[in-house]
Amino acid sequence: MAKHKHHESDGNLMVAPSDGHGQPRMKNKQYEHELRRLHGELVAMQEWVKDTGAKICIVFEGRDTAGKGGTIKAITERVSPRVFRVVALPAPTERERSQMFFQRYVPHLPAAGDVVIFDRSWYNRAGVERVMGFCSEEQTQQFLQAVPGVERAIVDSGVILLKYWLEVSQQEQTRRLESRINDPRKIWKLSDLDLKSYSRWYDYSHARNEMFRTTDTAWAPWYVADTNDKKRGRLNIISHLLSNVPYRPLPPRDVTLPKRQKPENHREQVPPVRHIPTPF
Repeated sequence: MAKHKHHESDGNLMVAPSDGHGQPRMKNKQYEHELRRLHGELVAMQEWVKDTGAKICIVFEGRDTAGKGGTIKAITERVSPRVFRVVALPAPTERERSQMFFQRYVPHLPAAGDVVIFDRSWYNRAGVERVMGFCSEEQTQQFLQAVPGVERAIVDSGVILLKYWLEVSQQEQTRRLESRINDPRKIWKLSDLDLKSYSRWYDYSHARNEMFRTTDTAWAPWYVADTNDKKRGRLNIISHLLSNVPYRPLPPRDVTLPKRQKPENHREQVPPVRHIPTPF
């Protein structure tokens, strides 16, 4: 089981200096340069997945505002949505609440040639559901006991399973939540549940720590990323993801544009159409 260092005074999860702790925030120019390079590697990984029928499942969990959505966007913005599929399930329906807990997640697991990214996952039961009282303590303990076996079955079926926990400090979380309050572009991200969760920092720390103790296994370990610097955190995660997938770039295609047809016998009147306004 992987070891995690904890800062007992404030519930922060301490990570290695190589993850960006104590470094100045990354500049946009450096970030864009590194991200462009990593995007090329993600495309190479995508082509390998398609060619080999590999199955990859990536789970993102973490503190509110830790940057799960931004990281997922950085991973997926240059690859095919037919290969990379993001799963962000809403609250369960009455029917789903009556099912076996894992049942609603199983249909979304990857088939051959798929990369499935869970923006929050079955670990809701170990986090928000537990802390906010949406499930009983008995249900939480049953879940924590069942997870290693379920994830072993997923891995044994040939899925590459990667689980990431994104961590921010109390001060950074406060700053990001305040920026959502004051920015009309971000206010939609701030839910009533986020506000209730904000007051329960230590309850979430306790839930996180127990989740690590019981579900960090040799076949499905947790990987922790410091995302106090969003840019640095995204690059570290993508780099780590690539290093844990045994892809090999396929030979480059020899592509030559064909000649276009000549205009003879293809002249015709363009019918009237409506053009959009051009204020810019």
